[in-house]
Amino acid sequence: MITRIDHLGIAVRSIEAALPYYEKALGLKCAHREEVPSQQVKTAFFDVGEVHLELLEPTSPESPVAKFIEKNGEGIHHIAFATTDINGQLGQAKGAGTRLIHEQPFEGAAGKLVAFLHPKSTFGVLTEFCAPKA
Repeated sequence: MITRIDHLGIAVRSIEAALPYYEKALGLKCAHREEVPSQQVKTAFFDVGEVHLELLEPTSPESPVAKFIEKNGEGIHHIAFATTDINGQLGQAKGAGTRLIHEQPFEGAAGKLVAFLHPKSTFGVLTEFCAPKA
């Protein structure tokens, strides 16, 4: 059901401060920006082949990304896998004993359905499943 790595989420304090590194030092172009109120973040996406980099800037000190930065500093936040069947993928993970953060997918950035697995049951890696909305 997993088809590829969709994106790597990178937590930053400020997208505006991080953009020059990605655009000038790496030569990437920001392909898409949006705010995701449900997750209390602003995002900026860069295409790197078929994989995307997603910068995540918290919009509230209570957001999960703000708490991540407070605890760990800026850096890699999560890995997201594209799937053709997000509900089936969640069921498979749960059936294998993996702790789900979200039992049901919800709308995330770029109009995709997303759901996360808890890093305490994924060897420390916050894992996201994502799929196009049907």
